[in-house]
Amino acid sequence: MSELAITVIGRDRPGIVADVAEVLAGLGANLTDSTMTRLRGHFAMTLICVGPAAAEVEAALTPLAADGQLLATVRAVTPDGAAAPTGEPYVLAVHGADRMGIVAAMTRVIAEAGGNVTDLSTRLAGTLYVVVAEVDLPFGSAAELTGRLSEVATDLGVGVSLRPADPELL
Repeated sequence: MSELAITVIGRDRPGIVADVAEVLAGLGANLTDSTMTRLRGHFAMTLICVGPAAAEVEAALTPLAADGQLLATVRAVTPDGAAAPTGEPYVLAVHGADRMGIVAAMTRVIAEAGGNVTDLSTRLAGTLYVVVAEVDLPFGSAAELTGRLSEVATDLGVGVSLRPADPELL
């Protein structure tokens, strides 16, 4: 069995998730992690599954992309295995007027503190820009990091919050 990373992107339409999931189930591939979103009318899905070889999965997904509306890619990946927690889970939220560089600046602060972004979502609603990120922070670093995030947020003219995540919900 191979561990595979699969991406499917293209113009959104009803049934894409079902189509992809059915193909994978038909091959005996087990979905282990996945994320899917709709971005301004475009579908984007990334998933990890365990199943047959990449070439077999890619061939099975080819008919879904035959009309040129979807692009599916399949890549074999090395399993991570079980890892001990490397930090504490937090949720970072940023909101304010849309401007260039918000994500870059805020995630740079996280990276410089040794933190890791594990999930990120952004949304533009009119002129309001919202960022929500799940981050793993080095143990005991949140208080100092909150101060640095506030400084950068002030420079950007946005609001920021950093709160502990409930690990049972992640």
